[in-house]
Amino acid sequence: MVGSSHEALHRIFQKDPALLTRALQRVLDVPFPEPREIAALNVDLTEIEPVERRVDTLLRAETDQGTYLLVVESQGKVDERKRGSWPYYLSYLYEKYRCEPVLIVITQSSATAKWASRPIRFGFSGWDSLTVRPLVLGPDNVPVIADERQAERDVPLAVLSAMTHGRGPGAAAILESLASALRTIDPDSAAVFVQFVDSCLADPQAKQMWRDLMTAIQYFWRHPLAEQVREEGREQGLEEGLEQGLEQGRAEAKAEMVLHILEWRGVLVPEAVRERVNACTDLDQLETWAQRAVHAADATELFTEE
Repeated sequence: MVGSSHEALHRIFQKDPALLTRALQRVLDVPFPEPREIAALNVDLTEIEPVERRVDTLLRAETDQGTYLLVVESQGKVDERKRGSWPYYLSYLYEKYRCEPVLIVITQSSATAKWASRPIRFGFSGWDSLTVRPLVLGPDNVPVIADERQAERDVPLAVLSAMTHGRGPGAAAILESLASALRTIDPDSAAVFVQFVDSCLADPQAKQMWRDLMTAIQYFWRHPLAEQVREEGREQGLEEGLEQGLEQGRAEAKAEMVLHILEWRGVLVPEAVRERVNACTDLDQLETWAQRAVHAADATELFTEE
């Protein structure tokens, strides 16, 4: 089970290695050649005992232009030690595999992205003995995918978008679109992506909204993360009657999600609206209200077309 945003941010590329080359091509406009094959390699770069060095994710991409090693580093904050570690990783990997290493850094922080994108130069002024130029994926260049159809076209990229942008008022539309798109892929892959997103949502309101969204998707209850949500759900009454009536539990969870979206966006929820939403057992109707809640300026706009 993924336990941190650091782990999730690079492991998504182990789950879908082709996403990494798409990100290089479409997000960073880097003309990386289309791989014929991508394989995960051992991340341990330890040479001799007492020094242990590991990259986060290491992939080998076979292309018509040659073989490349894709070194993915998840970076939570500025760390000047990396300016010595990253050149070492690349030099060691080239010596070991005799093919070109490419450093990709992924982060949720704009400040960290700006720091990581600075070239690392060794040597004297005007004559660099070694230059390392990391390719950086972060909130300033990863696309915001808040449209359901766009999310369905490339679910892994939509997952990366949610992991990178899952905070602030725009997160509601991103998470709602991704939740719908996850229904279009196989349940096992979707369950892994659910965990990646959950691990990366640092905003408590965004995390709660995501878990509310996931309670409405049946496959989610087979995933290990579901036990944690169910335990929290017991305290909130979200799991009441789940075994006796899963349909009722899904409706209750969906109603909670509608209200959470409004409250998280700062929209005042009158008691009459709250009672009407909580009383609804029609999942299709609740889904419609959830979509309206993402954009509504007033809680009563949930019902305007009715």
